[in-house]
Amino acid sequence: MADYRKTDEAIAALTPEQFHVTQHSGTERPGSGEHLHNKEPGIYVDIVSGEPLFASTDKYESGCGWPSFTKPIEPANVAELRDTSHGMIRVEVRSSHGDSHLGHVFPDGPRDRGGLRYCINSASLRFIHRNDMEAQGYGAYLDQVKTPA
Repeated sequence: MADYRKTDEAIAALTPEQFHVTQHSGTERPGSGEHLHNKEPGIYVDIVSGEPLFASTDKYESGCGWPSFTKPIEPANVAELRDTSHGMIRVEVRSSHGDSHLGHVFPDGPRDRGGLRYCINSASLRFIHRNDMEAQGYGAYLDQVKTPA
């Protein structure tokens, strides 16, 4: 099993926006994230720890302004916490090993795919294309990523 964790080197390599989102539970502007319109096959990992979080197969267009997924690729890598900030009650999503703020999960996703919408900041993610997954140590997840038709 890979050693996914937060390191000083990984934190130092973050852009100001990535740092704000992952380390201070920030939110990028809706519609501005680099992964919002990505339709390539692959997986999304925590920008800090590298732990696998979501598969392109489970990504969908929700219209919310952030990348949306129906489920985590590896449920143990995603922690869900009660969030009462900003006068709302929500469920925050954090990476389990890197403790990065990822976004929130809502119960308004596609019913036929479980009913959840993981609304995730692009700034908390690194995309690994299907063609690069094996070389970067994520070959175990190839079966969860459909190849383009």
